[in-house]
Amino acid sequence: MKKILSLILVLCLSLAVSVTAFAAEIDTSGGTGSTPVELTTTNGGIGGGEDDIAPTKLSVTVPTALPMAMSDDGSVVTATGCKIVNNSYGPVRVKNVTITAANGWHLTAYGDKASLAWEKVDSHKLGFAIRVGGSTWGVTTNDEDTQLLIDGPIVGCYMSGVGNPNGNYANIDYAAIVTPLSSAVTSATVATVVFVVEWDAVEYAK
Repeated sequence: MKKILSLILVLCLSLAVSVTAFAAEIDTSGGTGSTPVELTTTNGGIGGGEDDIAPTKLSVTVPTALPMAMSDDGSVVTATGCKIVNNSYGPVRVKNVTITAANGWHLTAYGDKASLAWEKVDSHKLGFAIRVGGSTWGVTTNDEDTQLLIDGPIVGCYMSGVGNPNGNYANIDYAAIVTPLSSAVTSATVATVVFVVEWDAVEYAK
């Protein structure tokens, strides 16, 4: 009885991880049979039930933080080596990038730090600039709390699939100006940058 149950279990497992192949009969010499090539996308490849059907997985990592250090003379130094990495099988692109000021902080136009010379100490104002993959710089231009820095995919915002180690990432460069602070701070969140990433897919005419 145990052997029968074991055989049944093996049979069930085999059916669960296999793809059914149907036969097309040819009954005359020189006859032909047409066989379609069918594709099913699943979480784990061949096999699986309806709950496992899924498209290609998108997996992209962005920096956990964009650190800055402001010296006592107001100069701001930013980190190097920040990048977006595409771990997906297919190519992706950065659709847009926005920045939102943190609670108690305000955005202002980015430029030379001298532009903040008349701003009061502890005004908590931040001017910000960013570029992805060596593209055009996107900068804050006014005092709105949320601003669009990169609008639409541009050169530098495209990344290949994971199979191309030289093209599946995009470097991030950024710069900032900050109003003077009367008290020292450490790793204070002054704003949040949001990267919207999408598949670099074929765009069909509507």
